[in-house]
Amino acid sequence: MNDHPHDGTGTDADVQDCVNDLRAALAAHGVTLPSLGIDLPTFAARYRTPPLITLGNCNLPTARALVAVLREGVA
Repeated sequence: MNDHPHDGTGTDADVQDCVNDLRAALAAHGVTLPSLGIDLPTFAARYRTPPLITLGNCNLPTARALVAVLREGVA
């Protein structure tokens, strides 16, 4: 992977590391987002916008589990 031309948001590896960290953090709470990944159009673009991380779609039980984890973190 090469350095990406975006505005100082890090390298390609930084973006992938963030996705991996997010996946691991969610998994630690029993939440799996199957579509979690890097948004390829923004990642491949040559504009000065940072690549987006796609959280993707999930079913109702996964959404409820995510809500529970987020509420637990605030309490």
